[in-house]
Amino acid sequence: MSYQGKKLINDPKGGGSGHEPAQSGYVGAGMLTAAICGDVFTSPPVNSILAGIRAVTGPKGCLLIVTNYTGDRLNFGLAAEQAKSEGYKVEMVIVGDDCALPPRRGVAGRRGLAGTILVNKVAGAAADAGLSLADVAADAKRASEMMGTMGVALSVCTLPGQVTSDRLGPGLMELGLGIHGEPGAAVVDLQPVDVVVSHVLKQILSMAFTQPQELNEQGCILEAAIQAAANEIINIQDKLNEWDSKVGDGDCGTTMYRGATAVLEDMKKCYDIFCNAAYGSLKGSPIVTSEQWASALEASIAAISKYGGASAGYRTMLDALIPALTVLKEKLNAGHDPLTAFLLSSEAAMNGAESTKDMHAQAGRSTYVAADLQALVPDPGAMAAAAWYRAAALAVKDKLRPSQS
Repeated sequence: MSYQGKKLINDPKGGGSGHEPAQSGYVGAGMLTAAICGDVFTSPPVNSILAGIRAVTGPKGCLLIVTNYTGDRLNFGLAAEQAKSEGYKVEMVIVGDDCALPPRRGVAGRRGLAGTILVNKVAGAAADAGLSLADVAADAKRASEMMGTMGVALSVCTLPGQVTSDRLGPGLMELGLGIHGEPGAAVVDLQPVDVVVSHVLKQILSMAFTQPQELNEQGCILEAAIQAAANEIINIQDKLNEWDSKVGDGDCGTTMYRGATAVLEDMKKCYDIFCNAAYGSLKGSPIVTSEQWASALEASIAAISKYGGASAGYRTMLDALIPALTVLKEKLNAGHDPLTAFLLSSEAAMNGAESTKDMHAQAGRSTYVAADLQALVPDPGAMAAAAWYRAAALAVKDKLRPSQS
Protein backbone atom coordinates (compact mmCIF):
# COMPACT_ATOMS: atom_id res chain seq x y z
CA MET A 1 0.00 0.00 0.00
CA SER A 2 1.38 3.39 -1.00
CA TYR A 3 0.22 5.43 1.95
CA GLN A 4 1.30 8.81 0.57
CA GLY A 5 0.80 10.36 3.99
CA LYS A 6 -2.74 9.08 4.41
CA LYS A 7 -2.86 6.97 7.49
CA LEU A 8 -5.71 4.85 8.72
CA ILE A 9 -5.99 3.88 12.37
CA ASN A 10 -8.66 1.37 13.25
CA ASP A 11 -10.37 0.76 16.55
CA PRO A 12 -11.11 -2.98 16.85
CA LYS A 13 -14.23 -2.72 18.96
CA GLY A 14 -12.63 0.26 20.55
CA GLY A 15 -9.40 -1.68 20.43
CA GLY A 16 -10.46 -4.18 23.08
CA SER A 17 -8.40 -7.35 22.88
CA GLY A 18 -10.13 -10.70 22.84
CA HIS A 19 -11.80 -10.60 19.41
CA GLU A 20 -8.95 -12.39 17.69
CA PRO A 21 -7.57 -11.62 15.27
CA ALA A 22 -9.66 -8.45 15.52
CA GLN A 23 -8.51 -5.46 13.56
CA SER A 24 -4.84 -6.17 14.24
CA GLY A 25 -5.16 -8.94 11.67
CA TYR A 26 -6.07 -6.37 9.02
CA VAL A 27 -3.01 -4.15 9.26
CA GLY A 28 -1.21 -4.24 5.94
CA ALA A 29 -0.90 -2.93 2.40
CA GLY A 30 -4.17 -1.49 1.11
CA MET A 31 -5.87 -1.75 4.49
CA LEU A 32 -5.06 -0.44 7.96
CA THR A 33 -1.90 1.27 9.09
CA ALA A 34 -2.40 0.54 12.80
CA ALA A 35 -4.74 -1.10 15.28
CA ILE A 36 -4.77 0.09 18.88
CA CYS A 37 -5.42 -2.62 21.46
CA GLY A 38 -6.88 -2.26 24.92
CA ASP A 39 -7.63 -4.83 27.60
CA VAL A 40 -10.09 -7.66 26.95
CA PHE A 41 -13.38 -6.17 25.74
CA THR A 42 -12.24 -2.71 26.80
CA SER A 43 -11.53 0.39 24.77
CA PRO A 44 -7.87 1.43 24.82
CA PRO A 45 -7.10 4.50 26.93
CA VAL A 46 -6.96 7.94 25.36
CA ASN A 47 -3.18 8.18 25.74
CA SER A 48 -2.65 4.96 23.78
CA ILE A 49 -4.91 6.12 20.97
CA LEU A 50 -3.22 9.51 20.85
CA ALA A 51 0.19 7.84 20.74
CA GLY A 52 -0.96 5.75 17.79
CA ILE A 53 -2.23 8.81 15.93
CA ARG A 54 1.05 10.63 16.50
CA ALA A 55 3.09 7.60 15.42
CA VAL A 56 1.54 7.03 12.01
CA THR A 57 -0.25 10.16 10.85
CA GLY A 58 1.26 11.80 7.78
CA PRO A 59 0.61 15.26 6.30
CA LYS A 60 -2.63 14.15 4.64
CA GLY A 61 -4.23 13.02 7.88
CA CYS A 62 -5.69 10.09 9.75
CA LEU A 63 -9.00 8.24 9.65
CA LEU A 64 -10.25 6.56 12.84
CA ILE A 65 -12.65 3.67 12.29
CA VAL A 66 -14.55 3.05 15.52
CA THR A 67 -17.21 0.52 16.46
CA ASN A 68 -20.36 1.93 18.03
CA TYR A 69 -19.90 1.55 21.77
CA THR A 70 -20.07 4.57 24.04
CA GLY A 71 -16.69 4.10 25.69
CA ASP A 72 -15.00 3.61 22.32
CA ARG A 73 -16.61 6.68 20.82
CA LEU A 74 -15.64 8.85 23.77
CA ASN A 75 -12.06 7.60 24.11
CA PHE A 76 -11.33 7.84 20.41
CA GLY A 77 -13.17 11.15 20.26
CA LEU A 78 -11.08 12.64 23.04
CA ALA A 79 -7.89 11.43 21.39
CA ALA A 80 -9.03 12.89 18.08
CA GLU A 81 -9.72 16.26 19.69
CA GLN A 82 -6.32 16.31 21.36
CA ALA A 83 -4.63 15.36 18.09
CA LYS A 84 -6.48 18.13 16.26
CA SER A 85 -5.36 20.64 18.85
CA GLU A 86 -1.79 19.54 18.07
CA GLY A 87 -2.30 20.21 14.38
CA TYR A 88 -3.11 16.73 13.05
CA LYS A 89 -5.86 16.21 10.48
CA VAL A 90 -8.23 13.61 11.89
CA GLU A 91 -11.57 12.24 10.72
CA MET A 92 -13.67 9.55 12.36
CA VAL A 93 -16.23 7.05 11.10
CA ILE A 94 -18.40 5.04 13.49
CA VAL A 95 -19.59 1.60 12.42
CA GLY A 96 -22.90 0.25 13.70
CA ASP A 97 -23.91 -2.77 11.67
CA ASP A 98 -25.73 -5.01 14.20
CA CYS A 99 -29.17 -6.01 12.93
CA ALA A 100 -30.04 -8.58 15.61
CA LEU A 101 -31.74 -6.29 18.09
CA PRO A 102 -34.59 -3.85 17.41
CA PRO A 103 -33.57 -0.19 17.38
CA ARG A 104 -33.26 1.11 20.93
CA ARG A 105 -34.81 4.30 22.16
CA GLY A 106 -32.60 7.32 21.78
CA VAL A 107 -29.18 7.51 20.18
CA ALA A 108 -27.35 4.40 21.42
CA GLY A 109 -27.73 2.89 17.97
CA ARG A 110 -26.60 -0.49 16.71
CA ARG A 111 -23.46 -2.18 17.95
CA GLY A 112 -20.41 -2.40 15.76
CA LEU A 113 -19.71 -5.97 14.64
CA ALA A 114 -18.00 -7.88 11.83
CA GLY A 115 -19.07 -5.34 9.22
CA THR A 116 -16.20 -3.22 10.48
CA ILE A 117 -13.83 -5.47 8.53
CA LEU A 118 -15.44 -4.52 5.21
CA VAL A 119 -15.33 -0.85 6.19
CA ASN A 120 -11.61 -1.34 6.83
CA LYS A 121 -11.19 -2.72 3.33
CA VAL A 122 -13.15 0.08 1.67
CA ALA A 123 -11.24 2.79 3.54
CA GLY A 124 -7.89 1.11 2.91
CA ALA A 125 -8.54 0.79 -0.79
CA ALA A 126 -9.64 4.42 -1.02
CA ALA A 127 -6.49 5.61 0.75
CA ASP A 128 -4.29 3.39 -1.38
CA ALA A 129 -5.88 4.88 -4.50
CA GLY A 130 -4.73 8.35 -3.42
CA LEU A 131 -8.05 9.85 -2.35
CA SER A 132 -8.11 12.76 0.07
CA LEU A 133 -8.85 12.20 3.75
CA ALA A 134 -12.33 13.65 3.32
CA ASP A 135 -13.07 11.28 0.43
CA VAL A 136 -11.65 8.27 2.28
CA ALA A 137 -13.88 9.10 5.26
CA ALA A 138 -16.91 9.59 3.00
CA ASP A 139 -16.40 6.21 1.32
CA ALA A 140 -15.98 4.49 4.68
CA LYS A 141 -19.09 6.20 6.04
CA ARG A 142 -21.15 5.16 3.03
CA ALA A 143 -19.95 1.57 3.36
CA SER A 144 -20.91 1.59 7.03
CA GLU A 145 -24.38 2.93 6.26
CA MET A 146 -25.01 0.06 3.86
CA MET A 147 -23.65 -2.66 6.15
CA GLY A 148 -25.69 -5.18 8.10
CA THR A 149 -24.52 -7.98 10.41
CA MET A 150 -26.20 -10.59 12.57
CA GLY A 151 -24.28 -13.09 14.63
CA VAL A 152 -25.13 -16.69 15.47
CA ALA A 153 -23.36 -18.50 18.33
CA LEU A 154 -23.19 -22.14 19.40
CA SER A 155 -21.38 -21.32 22.65
CA VAL A 156 -20.75 -18.38 24.98
CA CYS A 157 -17.36 -16.73 25.17
CA THR A 158 -15.11 -17.39 28.15
CA LEU A 159 -13.45 -14.47 29.92
CA PRO A 160 -10.18 -15.00 31.81
CA GLY A 161 -10.86 -15.51 35.50
CA GLN A 162 -14.65 -15.43 35.17
CA VAL A 163 -17.34 -18.10 35.20
CA THR A 164 -18.78 -18.80 31.76
CA SER A 165 -22.51 -18.27 31.43
CA ASP A 166 -24.58 -21.45 31.16
CA ARG A 167 -27.45 -19.87 29.25
CA LEU A 168 -26.64 -21.99 26.17
CA GLY A 169 -27.23 -25.63 27.04
CA PRO A 170 -26.89 -28.67 24.76
CA GLY A 171 -28.83 -28.45 21.53
CA LEU A 172 -29.25 -24.66 21.73
CA MET A 173 -27.87 -21.70 19.82
CA GLU A 174 -28.13 -17.96 20.24
CA LEU A 175 -29.15 -15.42 17.61
CA GLY A 176 -27.50 -12.02 17.82
CA LEU A 177 -24.90 -12.75 20.49
CA GLY A 178 -22.95 -9.60 21.39
CA ILE A 179 -19.21 -9.60 20.78
CA HIS A 180 -18.55 -9.16 24.50
CA GLY A 181 -20.65 -12.14 25.46
CA GLU A 182 -23.80 -10.12 26.15
CA PRO A 183 -27.09 -11.93 25.44
CA GLY A 184 -28.48 -11.74 21.93
CA ALA A 185 -31.99 -11.51 20.58
CA ALA A 186 -33.06 -15.08 21.31
CA VAL A 187 -31.94 -18.56 22.38
CA VAL A 188 -33.42 -21.23 20.08
CA ASP A 189 -33.02 -24.91 19.27
CA LEU A 190 -30.23 -25.85 16.88
CA GLN A 191 -31.45 -25.59 13.30
CA PRO A 192 -30.14 -26.58 9.86
CA VAL A 193 -27.75 -24.08 8.37
CA ASP A 194 -30.07 -23.16 5.48
CA VAL A 195 -32.81 -22.23 7.94
CA VAL A 196 -30.39 -20.13 10.00
CA VAL A 197 -29.03 -18.32 6.94
CA SER A 198 -32.54 -17.61 5.68
CA HIS A 199 -33.50 -16.12 9.04
CA VAL A 200 -30.35 -14.02 9.27
CA LEU A 201 -30.73 -12.62 5.75
CA LYS A 202 -34.36 -11.78 6.35
CA GLN A 203 -33.48 -9.94 9.53
CA ILE A 204 -30.61 -8.00 7.94
CA LEU A 205 -32.59 -6.97 4.87
CA SER A 206 -35.51 -5.81 7.00
CA MET A 207 -33.40 -3.25 8.87
CA ALA A 208 -33.04 0.36 7.77
CA PHE A 209 -29.37 1.23 7.83
CA THR A 210 -28.42 4.49 9.54
CA GLN A 211 -25.06 5.78 10.61
CA PRO A 212 -24.29 6.78 14.19
CA GLN A 213 -22.96 10.25 14.87
CA GLU A 214 -19.50 11.43 13.89
CA LEU A 215 -17.40 13.98 15.68
CA ASN A 216 -16.12 17.50 15.64
CA GLU A 217 -13.60 19.47 17.67
CA GLN A 218 -11.91 21.81 20.33
CA GLY A 219 -10.50 23.15 25.10
CA CYS A 220 -9.84 24.73 28.74
CA ILE A 221 -11.45 27.02 31.29
CA LEU A 222 -10.61 29.19 34.30
CA GLU A 223 -8.15 27.46 36.60
CA ALA A 224 -9.86 28.73 39.72
CA ALA A 225 -13.23 27.56 38.43
CA ILE A 226 -11.90 24.09 37.63
CA GLN A 227 -10.36 23.88 41.09
CA ALA A 228 -13.65 24.79 42.76
CA ALA A 229 -15.64 22.53 40.46
CA ALA A 230 -13.41 19.54 41.24
CA ASN A 231 -13.76 20.19 44.97
CA GLU A 232 -17.53 20.37 44.61
CA ILE A 233 -17.64 17.01 42.83
CA ILE A 234 -15.54 15.49 45.60
CA ASN A 235 -17.93 16.90 48.21
CA ILE A 236 -21.04 15.42 46.55
CA GLN A 237 -19.54 12.07 45.61
CA ASP A 238 -21.79 10.04 47.92
CA LYS A 239 -24.94 11.87 46.82
CA LEU A 240 -24.16 11.24 43.14
CA ASN A 241 -23.64 7.55 43.86
CA GLU A 242 -26.97 7.45 45.68
CA TRP A 243 -28.80 9.03 42.75
CA ASP A 244 -27.02 6.84 40.22
CA SER A 245 -27.88 3.67 42.16
CA LYS A 246 -31.53 4.32 41.31
CA VAL A 247 -31.02 4.54 37.53
CA GLY A 248 -27.58 3.10 36.78
CA ASP A 249 -24.82 1.10 38.41
CA GLY A 250 -24.23 3.42 41.36
CA ASP A 251 -20.76 4.63 40.43
CA CYS A 252 -21.40 8.09 38.99
CA GLY A 253 -20.07 9.82 42.10
CA THR A 254 -17.03 7.56 42.26
CA THR A 255 -16.31 8.12 38.58
CA MET A 256 -16.71 11.88 38.91
CA TYR A 257 -14.50 11.82 42.04
CA ARG A 258 -11.73 10.06 40.16
CA GLY A 259 -11.98 12.59 37.37
CA ALA A 260 -12.03 15.50 39.81
CA THR A 261 -8.97 14.32 41.70
CA ALA A 262 -7.16 13.80 38.40
CA VAL A 263 -8.01 17.38 37.43
CA LEU A 264 -6.65 18.65 40.73
CA GLU A 265 -3.44 16.68 40.27
CA ASP A 266 -2.82 17.94 36.76
CA MET A 267 -5.08 20.69 35.46
CA LYS A 268 -2.83 21.20 32.45
CA LYS A 269 -3.98 17.94 30.88
CA CYS A 270 -7.39 18.89 29.51
CA TYR A 271 -8.41 15.52 28.04
CA ASP A 272 -11.99 16.52 28.14
CA ILE A 273 -14.40 17.17 25.30
CA PHE A 274 -15.96 20.17 27.00
CA CYS A 275 -12.63 21.85 27.75
CA ASN A 276 -11.13 21.02 24.37
CA ALA A 277 -14.12 22.58 22.62
CA ALA A 278 -13.90 25.71 24.75
CA TYR A 279 -10.17 25.99 24.10
CA GLY A 280 -10.67 25.69 20.36
CA SER A 281 -13.21 28.50 20.48
CA LEU A 282 -11.08 30.81 22.62
CA LYS A 283 -7.54 30.25 21.37
CA GLY A 284 -6.01 33.06 19.40
CA SER A 285 -7.92 35.79 21.26
CA PRO A 286 -5.56 38.01 23.29
CA ILE A 287 -8.50 39.39 25.29
CA VAL A 288 -11.50 37.14 25.94
CA THR A 289 -14.84 38.90 26.26
CA SER A 290 -17.92 37.59 28.06
CA GLU A 291 -19.55 37.00 24.69
CA GLN A 292 -16.60 34.84 23.68
CA TRP A 293 -16.99 32.81 26.87
CA ALA A 294 -20.62 32.24 25.90
CA SER A 295 -19.49 31.17 22.44
CA ALA A 296 -16.97 28.80 24.02
CA LEU A 297 -19.73 27.23 26.11
CA GLU A 298 -21.84 26.87 22.97
CA ALA A 299 -18.95 25.16 21.16
CA SER A 300 -18.50 22.80 24.12
CA ILE A 301 -22.17 21.84 24.11
CA ALA A 302 -22.06 21.24 20.35
CA ALA A 303 -19.02 18.96 20.75
CA ILE A 304 -20.61 16.98 23.58
CA SER A 305 -23.75 16.56 21.50
CA LYS A 306 -21.75 15.31 18.52
CA TYR A 307 -19.68 12.88 20.56
CA GLY A 308 -22.50 11.49 22.67
CA GLY A 309 -25.36 11.95 20.20
CA ALA A 310 -27.68 13.59 22.74
CA SER A 311 -29.55 16.89 22.65
CA ALA A 312 -32.03 18.80 24.81
CA GLY A 313 -34.60 16.59 26.52
CA TYR A 314 -32.56 13.38 26.31
CA ARG A 315 -31.99 13.29 30.09
CA THR A 316 -28.24 13.92 30.05
CA MET A 317 -25.78 16.55 31.22
CA LEU A 318 -26.85 18.68 28.24
CA ASP A 319 -30.16 19.30 29.98
CA ALA A 320 -28.19 21.29 32.54
CA LEU A 321 -25.77 22.98 30.14
CA ILE A 322 -28.21 24.03 27.42
CA PRO A 323 -30.48 26.06 29.79
CA ALA A 324 -27.34 27.61 31.27
CA LEU A 325 -26.18 28.71 27.82
CA THR A 326 -29.63 30.09 26.96
CA VAL A 327 -29.82 32.22 30.10
CA LEU A 328 -26.18 33.33 29.80
CA LYS A 329 -26.71 34.64 26.28
CA GLU A 330 -30.07 36.23 27.17
CA LYS A 331 -28.65 38.11 30.14
CA LEU A 332 -25.56 39.28 28.28
CA ASN A 333 -27.67 40.50 25.36
CA ALA A 334 -29.95 42.32 27.82
CA GLY A 335 -26.98 44.25 29.18
CA HIS A 336 -26.43 42.46 32.50
CA ASP A 337 -22.89 42.48 33.81
CA PRO A 338 -21.04 39.25 32.98
CA LEU A 339 -20.81 37.99 36.57
CA THR A 340 -24.54 38.39 37.18
CA ALA A 341 -25.24 36.64 33.88
CA PHE A 342 -22.91 33.79 34.88
CA LEU A 343 -24.56 33.37 38.29
CA LEU A 344 -28.08 33.41 36.84
CA SER A 345 -27.07 30.90 34.20
CA SER A 346 -25.70 28.61 36.92
CA GLU A 347 -29.14 28.67 38.58
CA ALA A 348 -30.63 27.70 35.23
CA ALA A 349 -28.20 24.79 35.06
CA MET A 350 -29.38 23.50 38.46
CA ASN A 351 -33.04 23.91 37.48
CA GLY A 352 -32.39 22.14 34.19
CA ALA A 353 -30.71 19.24 35.96
CA GLU A 354 -33.62 18.93 38.39
CA SER A 355 -36.06 18.86 35.46
CA THR A 356 -34.52 15.64 34.14
CA LYS A 357 -36.54 13.76 36.75
CA ASP A 358 -39.54 14.26 34.45
CA MET A 359 -37.73 13.15 31.27
CA HIS A 360 -37.48 9.75 29.61
CA ALA A 361 -33.87 8.87 28.91
CA GLN A 362 -32.90 8.77 25.24
CA ALA A 363 -29.13 8.55 25.63
CA GLY A 364 -26.63 7.12 28.08
CA ARG A 365 -26.97 4.27 30.58
CA SER A 366 -30.39 5.42 31.77
CA THR A 367 -31.91 4.28 28.47
CA TYR A 368 -31.65 0.72 29.81
CA VAL A 369 -33.49 1.57 33.05
CA ALA A 370 -37.24 1.35 33.53
CA ALA A 371 -39.11 4.65 33.27
CA ASP A 372 -40.59 4.35 36.78
CA LEU A 373 -37.07 4.17 38.24
CA GLN A 374 -35.90 7.13 36.19
CA ALA A 375 -38.70 9.23 37.67
CA LEU A 376 -37.37 8.76 41.20
CA VAL A 377 -34.30 10.98 40.80
CA PRO A 378 -32.77 13.53 38.43
CA ASP A 379 -30.15 12.34 35.98
CA PRO A 380 -26.86 11.96 37.90
CA GLY A 381 -24.79 13.23 35.01
CA ALA A 382 -26.91 16.33 34.66
CA MET A 383 -26.67 17.00 38.40
CA ALA A 384 -22.90 16.58 38.29
CA ALA A 385 -22.60 19.02 35.37
CA ALA A 386 -24.86 21.54 37.12
CA ALA A 387 -22.87 21.27 40.35
CA TRP A 388 -19.65 21.83 38.42
CA TYR A 389 -21.09 24.83 36.57
CA ARG A 390 -22.53 26.36 39.75
CA ALA A 391 -19.24 25.90 41.58
CA ALA A 392 -17.40 27.60 38.73
CA ALA A 393 -19.77 30.58 38.87
CA LEU A 394 -19.40 30.93 42.64
CA ALA A 395 -15.61 30.65 42.34
CA VAL A 396 -15.55 33.52 39.87
CA LYS A 397 -17.87 35.53 42.14
CA ASP A 398 -15.58 34.96 45.12
CA LYS A 399 -12.58 35.99 43.05
CA LEU A 400 -14.17 39.17 41.69
CA ARG A 401 -16.33 40.16 44.66
CA PRO A 402 -14.65 38.67 47.75
CA SER A 403 -16.40 41.09 50.08
CA GLN A 404 -19.77 39.65 49.07
CA SER A 405 -18.86 36.05 49.85
